[in-house]
Amino acid sequence: MKIKICGFTNANNAREASLLGIDAIGLVFYDKSPRHVDVESALEIVNALPPFINRVGLFVNADSSFVDEVLCEVPLDTLQFHGDESAAECSQYAIPFIKALRVNQDTNITQMADDYHQASGLLLDAFNKDTYGGTGEAFDWSLAKLDIDLPIILAGGLNPNTVAEAIRQVSPYAVDVSSGVESEPGMKDIAKIKQFIHKARS
Repeated sequence: MKIKICGFTNANNAREASLLGIDAIGLVFYDKSPRHVDVESALEIVNALPPFINRVGLFVNADSSFVDEVLCEVPLDTLQFHGDESAAECSQYAIPFIKALRVNQDTNITQMADDYHQASGLLLDAFNKDTYGGTGEAFDWSLAKLDIDLPIILAGGLNPNTVAEAIRQVSPYAVDVSSGVESEPGMKDIAKIKQFIHKARS
């Protein structure tokens, strides 16, 4: 089970978490998020990481010029688009991308998988009309039990107590956690991460 932890704001915290054996870290380039990082902080975090960690940059309805600016400064491996970006907007960069969907009963995930077929994967998160992810809210996991071509990354309401059941129900390619392993927004609790990894992979 692949594990991504999103929303790091501190280099030492990201390094310590990465050394536990996670697969990816997320950096939030969205100034309305409490986990927002600027280019300087992101570069410090990336430079502290051990080898083989996928570095994901998260954007929400960002201007292409801003995404380009970040890419020029921060060596990212994957882009994650959490807003209302079109497939063409997501595909314009020479780098793999993940499209995040805020899921409720009306979300046609199968259609979105077709629309964003160039994505490396679909990230399924809880729908909240006021914010784009990081809420700690879960959605009805039965909606994510789909036969689609894209790998499913499950997010929303995951923590050490819920991740095993979520994986049992959905069998996703990966899980993505942010607030569920935090001591405060942007600072991850290493003990919770250890528990999360153990539950996700057992």
